Amino acid sequence: MTRSAKKGPYVDEKLYKKVMKAKESGSREGIKTWRRACTIVPEFIGETFLVHNGKTFLRVQITEDMVGHKLGEFSPTRMFRGHSGRKR
Repeated sequence: MTRSAKKGPYVDEKLYKKVMKAKESGSREGIKTWRRACTIVPEFIGETFLVHNGKTFLRVQITEDMVGHKLGEFSPTRMFRGHSGRKR
């Protein structure tokens, strides 16, 4: 189920402030976050996030095509190792 349109996108205030601070300072290092449910807004374009997937932090470079999606979509939590079958 999606979020109500009248509420607008969910953007965590603390994370938004960190992004604005990084843009001011021109910092190129990643912003570490556990907030996978946060929606990517246009102000995030060009920033690098380190998104936690439950075990490690994966580096995610934000581009224009990602706007409107969630941070967690780009940090997979499960590793597919193949279907079981004949052992060779």
